[in-house]
Amino acid sequence: MHSDARNEVSRAVLDSIRRIVRVLRESSALAERKVGISGAQLFVLQNLAEAPAMSVGELAERTLTHQSTVSVVVRKLVEKGLVTKVASSEDARRVDLGVTPRGRVLLSRAPGAAQERLFAGVRSLSASERKTLAKILGKLTAAVESTPRAPVMFFEEEDDAADARPAARRPRRKS
Repeated sequence: MHSDARNEVSRAVLDSIRRIVRVLRESSALAERKVGISGAQLFVLQNLAEAPAMSVGELAERTLTHQSTVSVVVRKLVEKGLVTKVASSEDARRVDLGVTPRGRVLLSRAPGAAQERLFAGVRSLSASERKTLAKILGKLTAAVESTPRAPVMFFEEEDDAADARPAARRPRRKS
């Protein structure tokens, strides 16, 4: 492939990534402005509202996220009084999560989460396309990520994971 054509294809790939990141960033900023929670928190709250009660594991499965990542977001929503955690009446080992009345009021004013559109886009791909995309993105991630870490939800603060990072890799906070 000629250098100009290779550059054009590379630019198209990077432009697509930039556009996806921009949409997710703008969606999170809009949620923050309109209802005072991050885009990740809004996405989790919207998913929780779709069922009367859900465990952390079920929520992680529904949001295609690791349980530990969802737990961090849920903890923040509980602290804000938007989600409840109650021992299950059917299984004492299970904790059911639910949206509080305050959480439902917030959802009635909230914008849609861009993550839903991204998920729908990924789901619209054939199984073969998803497999190829996962493989390619895995290679790209390996090329840019100097220290592999567990992924977090889009634009959710990594405050709990930050302590585990080496000090030299910790981003500086603006004062």
